[in-house]
Amino acid sequence: MKHLLAAIGAAAIFAAAALPASAHVVLDQEQAPAGSYFKATFRVPHGCDGSPTTSISIAVPEGVISVKPQPKHGWTVTTEKAPYKQSYTLHGKTITEGVVRVTWEGGPLADDMFDEFAFMTKLPDDPEIMMLFFPVIQTCEEGSVAWDQLPVPGSAERLPRPAPMLHLDHGTGDGGHHHH
Repeated sequence: MKHLLAAIGAAAIFAAAALPASAHVVLDQEQAPAGSYFKATFRVPHGCDGSPTTSISIAVPEGVISVKPQPKHGWTVTTEKAPYKQSYTLHGKTITEGVVRVTWEGGPLADDMFDEFAFMTKLPDDPEIMMLFFPVIQTCEEGSVAWDQLPVPGSAERLPRPAPMLHLDHGTGDGGHHHH
């Protein structure tokens, strides 16, 4: 009986720890090969304190290039372009600017429903980059939430509004020609 209670207690703690993560805007896949083409799909699980979502705006981190948003029925998609901090090579061509933000406006997406917003992109192949963060601003009919908090290295603190994170896998060794 003691072991059963311990297992139930551990399961309850695990479930409680898992619940907050499901309430955040997150990437559907949280790991991808470095240098690959990747479909970044952001899952929006709810509105803002009961209010329907009317806009999702995602900041694209440096090194993530060739961003092509997926259109959504009932939503208008716009992109913001700006110069990159450095130049990149894509299909033999040097590029110095590109999409730095993707925004979908429309809906509304009811608080008791979820949806996904996606774009295709080319991920960086820099061995110094292990994780990418995509800050998101979720705007609702009433209020907004900035999912933009970044973890502090070495801290185990749980963030109330974490930015969606992607782990880059540098172990593929195939030149990064995956298309996910």
